[in-house]
Amino acid sequence: MEKNLTGPSKFNRTAVSVSEAQALIVPYINKSLIETIPLIEAHGRTLAEDVTSPHPYPFFRRSVMDGFAIHSDDTLSCSKDESVWLEVVDEIPCGFTSSVPVGRGQAARIMTGAHVPDETDAVVMLEMTENKIEDGRTYIRLQQVVTSGTNVTPIGFELDEGELILQGGRQILAGEMSVLATFGIHHVNVYRRPTVAIFATGTELLELEDPLQPGKIRNSNSYMLASQVREAGGEPIMLGSIMDDLALARLKVEEALEKYDLVVTSGGVSVGDYDIMGDLVRQDDVTMLFNKVSMRPGSVTTAAVKGGKLLFALSGNPGACFVGFELFVGPAIRKMMGVNNPYLPEWTAVLGTDYNRRNSFTRFVRARLDIREGMLYALPANIDESGVMVTIKDSDCLIVIPPETEGIKAGEQVKIIKLQGNRMW
Repeated sequence: MEKNLTGPSKFNRTAVSVSEAQALIVPYINKSLIETIPLIEAHGRTLAEDVTSPHPYPFFRRSVMDGFAIHSDDTLSCSKDESVWLEVVDEIPCGFTSSVPVGRGQAARIMTGAHVPDETDAVVMLEMTENKIEDGRTYIRLQQVVTSGTNVTPIGFELDEGELILQGGRQILAGEMSVLATFGIHHVNVYRRPTVAIFATGTELLELEDPLQPGKIRNSNSYMLASQVREAGGEPIMLGSIMDDLALARLKVEEALEKYDLVVTSGGVSVGDYDIMGDLVRQDDVTMLFNKVSMRPGSVTTAAVKGGKLLFALSGNPGACFVGFELFVGPAIRKMMGVNNPYLPEWTAVLGTDYNRRNSFTRFVRARLDIREGMLYALPANIDESGVMVTIKDSDCLIVIPPETEGIKAGEQVKIIKLQGNRMW
């Protein structure tokens, strides 16, 4: 039986810092299974193994520009006063090789990217030549020395055979797709997307299609969490809402933990009489990692382990639920998929307006980014209460306000956490 790390009372809570909470989660994050998928389906997925080049690239010498492939030694006597005439014996478009040997005193017309004949060692650009036709033969005139290797990309210029091109744990985006396709890697081994079960708790919750009723609210957190799960790379499984019934909640959470890789709930983690998740994670067969974090919003954010799988119980307040996911659940999902650095990037920005609120805990303030005269500014949301949801849509970062701060004036530098999502940044 797994040991419970806290006492039996829901009031017995010891706050840990955000970094401590993140560290407590890490040992229980299990990497997802590996699957092989076609390259065309790999965008956004995470490589599960290193990829090395199966051949050098380029694997043939190619011309840097339109011109003529020549023997550089033929130009050694060139000067403004002395010209060299070379006979053009072939034309080489892209995708073709020379049809005849190009001997000394000869040249081949060649296009950008085309295969440079093996016997030649340089390409002279078209604009450096003049041409004439005599007896049905074409000649070009050169008046300056061309060195060996000029305008020729050598074999393996970008990558040698066997060289590491992509490291396991790297997300596959447009550049990675290009590299993999270049080397003919048509299937890739990636981590399977973790399945994430999503519950909301509370008798007060309505489904989206339900008409409004006094004292009830719609279950919007589940839809927000589903979007966050997708952005983190997971596959959300919407399991609706659970009434304030501990036995029912326990049954549904246990079923979800058996079937899916991760479970996330919103609501029911405070200290009220009906906060069922707070009670559930203190039961004897659950290992509670933490149930209080020194952060605002979302100090009641809770994480536990049952049967080797993680359970995150987030605040029912939308602002706190959103922040709790970004700091803890999102990184866990990305780490399950083998992402090398699963945490959101931290930047430095200039505070755009005064922030006068004092904090006993570290506060993560929703904000939007702006560029003014080449400087990055962070503008705090006008309303940043944990129960406020409307400003979430306008935020692309979190300003990190240290505890015991009397206030920060506009113009001071602040640390920000860049949020995921397809915003302007």
